[in-house]
Amino acid sequence: MGHTATAQAGSGGLTATEHRLANGLRVVLSEDHLTPVAAVCLWYDVGSRHEVKGRTGLAHLFEHLMFQGSQNVSGNGHFELVQGAGGSLNGTTSFERTNYFETMPTHQLELALWLEADRMGSLLAALDDESMENQRDVVKNERRQRYDNVPYGTAFEKLTALAYPEGHPYHHTPIGSMADLDAASLEDAHAFFRTYYAPNNAVLSVVGDIDPEKTLAWVEKYFGTIPGHDGKQPPRDGSLPEIMGGQLREEVVEEVPARALMAAYRLPPDGTRECDAADVALTVLGGGESCRLHNRLVRHDQTAVAAGFGMLRLAGAPSMGWLDVKTSSGVEVPDIEAAVDEELARFAAEGPTAEEMERAQAQLEREWLDRLSTVAGRADELCRFAVLFGDPQLALTAVQRVLDITAEEVQAVAAARLRPDNRAVLVYEPIAADESTDADAPGDTGAGDENSDENEGAEQ
Repeated sequence: MGHTATAQAGSGGLTATEHRLANGLRVVLSEDHLTPVAAVCLWYDVGSRHEVKGRTGLAHLFEHLMFQGSQNVSGNGHFELVQGAGGSLNGTTSFERTNYFETMPTHQLELALWLEADRMGSLLAALDDESMENQRDVVKNERRQRYDNVPYGTAFEKLTALAYPEGHPYHHTPIGSMADLDAASLEDAHAFFRTYYAPNNAVLSVVGDIDPEKTLAWVEKYFGTIPGHDGKQPPRDGSLPEIMGGQLREEVVEEVPARALMAAYRLPPDGTRECDAADVALTVLGGGESCRLHNRLVRHDQTAVAAGFGMLRLAGAPSMGWLDVKTSSGVEVPDIEAAVDEELARFAAEGPTAEEMERAQAQLEREWLDRLSTVAGRADELCRFAVLFGDPQLALTAVQRVLDITAEEVQAVAAARLRPDNRAVLVYEPIAADESTDADAPGDTGAGDENSDENEGAEQ
């Protein structure tokens, strides 16, 4: 089934049609004949929030396993076929989804669809102990390279664990722990695949220089015979009180180049008007070199070398506002923290100026338009809104929703949420020179992973 592609108000003329196969696979098509390319994006409704205690990191590990061959494509064949046809590809894992995507010359679109269908329908035919052990080592090495052996690399994991309490589905990050990665068995992987890698747990979007009728026929041909699976359990409840109710704090002494203040503020969940207002607030306060915190700490006080605010949007739990300040030499963190609190209190009391609103909304508008202007970015956003909010059409009007936010809404969410009793704080202190001489050397980071680019940015 589908519906006519009629541009909605605020969509900028972009259109999309929706279809559903008999096995439950949702399909979203969007024509764009500007360039002779097509993007294929497949979102599976599984991420780290679906994992159970003792098996963290399994969703991310499985993302790697999906590039290790299937019934009709052996070894590294998926990469070789796509790249040999002039395309590009990748895959990432987050708290709330795992996605796979290719951008192909238009005449190679059928190949990309066949490849995705082949591994959705037949991966278990090729999944064995050898590929399991190989990719387990790759993921462990990725953890060393991105978390354990880089300055401030533990920050995201530590702040997440503070901001989302023990037992919460978002308490652990998608990378997982070393112990849990070691504990994952081939049987765990098989059960994971059968439960989550089913057509009725996925959304497929195809965007670009396509013939919708022919594309849908290919989708039906290659995906239509894959059986659905009804064994998936819904993710655990991720709701939390709006305010943490007190400041959580941890100090980390590591080999880092400078002291740092990082904090995670609990914000409204994605998909709400309040979340969009919070995004505007964080952009005014910490987005770019014209923001308030950069002007105060870096330019005026010269107590920091970098200061910014970012947002991790989450649909199944409160979103996270991420503060990151790196201090200038000799500056103490309490001085930075006092200045940050002063700026946040002033913003909550006065709200943004008209100029700040215009600049922040223009910045967010540009970011949204950048994503929607490419076939790959639009395909990803269509899948995101279909999986997380049930309606891919919302992706086409997201820009307008940000522009509709008022200064009063921005001030209100800042006053309600950007407060000391609603944050988890992480303070990094460098190891003193005389303490670092006997420090252990960084762990081995020399993985021979020929697919090393497939998980770029996977944990964000």
